[in-house]
Amino acid sequence: MLNKNIQTFIACDSEYADANIILFGAGFDGTTSFRPGTRFAPSAIRNESFGIETYSPYQDKDMLDYSYFDSGDLELPFGDTEKVLADIKERSETILNDGKIPFMIGGEHLVTLGSVRATAERYSDLHIVHFDAHADLRDDYLGQKLSHACVLRRCHEIVGDGHIFQFGIRSGDRDEFKFAEKHTYMNKFNLNTLEEITDKLKGKNIYLTVDLDVLDPSIFAGTGTPEAGGVSFDELRKALTLVCSKLDIVGCDVNELSPQYDQSGVSTAVACKLIREILLALS
Repeated sequence: MLNKNIQTFIACDSEYADANIILFGAGFDGTTSFRPGTRFAPSAIRNESFGIETYSPYQDKDMLDYSYFDSGDLELPFGDTEKVLADIKERSETILNDGKIPFMIGGEHLVTLGSVRATAERYSDLHIVHFDAHADLRDDYLGQKLSHACVLRRCHEIVGDGHIFQFGIRSGDRDEFKFAEKHTYMNKFNLNTLEEITDKLKGKNIYLTVDLDVLDPSIFAGTGTPEAGGVSFDELRKALTLVCSKLDIVGCDVNELSPQYDQSGVSTAVACKLIREILLALS
């Protein structure tokens, strides 16, 4: 049984036993390759979530009609990446073992690996749906196997060929794109084939991972590695609603907000609204 966090994401203050979706924060940016700051995302998202409504006019659903639980942020150590991943795996395992869905708010994208390790042990034949600007398929980054630039490569080592579906990818080195041609499904630049892939994935256990830099930086400037040419807010919102309402999501995360790079607060507000839409689509 997890304890309720003092400060929660909006409307995520139900009792643990009553909730099917359990939030937790993993504010880690120890392998960030360009601009750090994602460690501050979970607390910023909680603070700013009260600037949005619990009701979604897009889905005609209200968070107040459902039960969500926010278990707070993990206290993650600096300088020991494997311990960070182990702590994330342990929190995910606790949630999964109680038959609930872990919803992690990162943090840099490497945090996904800890949750995928737990989810793959719990659910056989796990498939990953991945929204991102970056392929994240490097075998190593500056000699390091554990990096946010390598996270989907490490996940591939767990789930295998044909189990990772990537959308919006528009950045990576040549070897990453060559690797994807043989080992993952990659929809470059946009989300055009998502509906077709969603139909193929029905009935399978799905882990959803969202790197918010899939959005164009004109919409989402608050990120460590902005990439021009991204999708719009509404494109991503519709995509996430489709995936979460049609597929069997057994774990998910939203990553890579660095709130300090957008002093207007718009990027954090965008993250909050997308998290609300995911929660409602899963309910």
